[in-house]
Amino acid sequence: MKKTDRELGMLRQISRRDFIHGTSLTALGLMLPTGCGPTNDASTVSTGSVGYPPTRTGMRGSHPGSFETAHALARGGVRFDNPVDLVEEYDVVIVGAGISGLTAAYQYRKKFGPESRILILDNHDDFGGHAKRNEFHQGGDMRLSWGGTMNLEYLSFSNPVLQFLAGLGIDVQQLNKDLDFHYGGDGPAIWFDADTYGRDVLVPGFSIYGRNLDALDKIDLFPISESGRAALRQFYSSDTNILDGMSEREIEHVLRRTSYTEFLSRHAGLPDEAVELFTKATDGYWGVQPHSLSTTEAMNARLPGSHLLGDESDRAAGLEESEVVAMFPDGNASIARLLVQSLISAVAPAANAENIATARFDYGQLDRSGASIRLRLESTAVHVGNEDGHVAVTYVRDGTTSRVRAKHCVLACYHVIIPHLCPELPEEQKEAQRYQVKHPMLVTNVLLRSGKGFEQLGITGAYCPGRMHAKAWLIKGVNTAGYHEGRDVEGPVPVMFWGMVAPPRRDVPIHSQLREARQVLLEMKFEDFEHEVRTVLNGMLGPTGFDAAEDILAITVNRWPHGYAYGYLDLWDSEWKEGQAPHEIARQPLGNITIANSDAAASAYTQAAIEEAFRAVDELN
Repeated sequence: MKKTDRELGMLRQISRRDFIHGTSLTALGLMLPTGCGPTNDASTVSTGSVGYPPTRTGMRGSHPGSFETAHALARGGVRFDNPVDLVEEYDVVIVGAGISGLTAAYQYRKKFGPESRILILDNHDDFGGHAKRNEFHQGGDMRLSWGGTMNLEYLSFSNPVLQFLAGLGIDVQQLNKDLDFHYGGDGPAIWFDADTYGRDVLVPGFSIYGRNLDALDKIDLFPISESGRAALRQFYSSDTNILDGMSEREIEHVLRRTSYTEFLSRHAGLPDEAVELFTKATDGYWGVQPHSLSTTEAMNARLPGSHLLGDESDRAAGLEESEVVAMFPDGNASIARLLVQSLISAVAPAANAENIATARFDYGQLDRSGASIRLRLESTAVHVGNEDGHVAVTYVRDGTTSRVRAKHCVLACYHVIIPHLCPELPEEQKEAQRYQVKHPMLVTNVLLRSGKGFEQLGITGAYCPGRMHAKAWLIKGVNTAGYHEGRDVEGPVPVMFWGMVAPPRRDVPIHSQLREARQVLLEMKFEDFEHEVRTVLNGMLGPTGFDAAEDILAITVNRWPHGYAYGYLDLWDSEWKEGQAPHEIARQPLGNITIANSDAAASAYTQAAIEEAFRAVDELN
């Protein structure tokens, strides 16, 4: 029986409604120019407070208070004239305190000397960008999860990146050795929800990825038509090479110019209801759904079908290079923490790579008057320009518009905002930056009283083809960097919901899909996400005695309307000559201003953000 909101616990006062600190966002809105005020959301996180941001629950990522000023600039055309000139002198101002911005600060000091005066600005209330740490204490002992970038695919890292990580004390091979977490792979399942499929059905032991020859009987449990189930069984069991007899041009068209969903329906013979089962399978991996991915791109994300192309090796049977990972228990937030500690040692004097996950950080040390390196949070840059051999940077913090000057500036923010920050850029460069629309992403962490329900069902996670989040996993077995949780499910345990909000329309160009999905994500309230995860957990775990009203201790939503960097796609992008791709044009320096972040590499990986910081600092003289 479907539960009411009250039965799901929607009306209860959990910790998410207890994190308004200091100056309210309403007061902040009154101080900003017209159109720059924050939304009135019950889950707002206040500005001006220091505290310890990783423990804040509710709406995180692009939380209320972090984006309104930028939207006023980019969407509303608000001008921030007559800034207050601060009596602060810097060698470089870095806009953005994500992995790329922090790496740029690290490299700048290395290149120009330890006495370099550095100011790092960020619009969020925490550093790290997408490397977001979610820290829970509601159940007693600390529990960690990640709210964004998480993996180190170290086998594909360049030597400079590996040396950089080693310089921070990070032993990636040891991190991999201590890792016992597999994204639900050691207890996979598919959960079909009643709202979409008419009834709640959990199918343990079946993965949407790979060929699943040893689990074809599980298809009989799918709540779709018998003809749909028969088509799926035929799809997985067939060994026919559908490319046999095709020309190279025809093969190229199937692999690179045909969407995966078209491949499934036209070449694999699946009906629409079966094709829809795969629609959310690339949400977290790509941030793009299979109807907009080529056959090759989708299969590189481990979706099945290679056995119909004359590929006798089952790709899912072995680990690809990109699937061998190292991981911290808070994802790549530990890299950000190590970088900040290396720049401002007073935040955590005893922290190192072996204990960084459990080290307590004193955020009050980030922006100390007189310090050579200062990290200023909740500060949104609104104008950057070359000026008489220096760079002037204007930003808004606590409703006050201020300006600082430095010899250099590194823009380590995403590309589509840069035309609004730096209007002196050439128009061709601005157009290239606008082309790089980020993929909206969503990571919601829910702290449960225990993981016993998952254990009773024999699963560690589930793929949810009919829901907002594509997947849900127990976060257990990341015992690294001083954090030891083991795999015990008796105590509190985080469950991570991962994926994206589906674009409202599939039949429009990819950039329109991404923009429309971003707007949907921005307009959603915390209660929308809360209702979603309570509904899913109740439907999935309810048969084990799980009570969504009693057994959910905390909810943290990491909303990223500007998520993954735009990576070029077979179905949508041209093959540019060297030096002429949008990201290459977009990242060109201008005077004493250089540009870094993963957009500059057109690659949504941490190593790309690090490498682009190297390049941006190298370009400074």
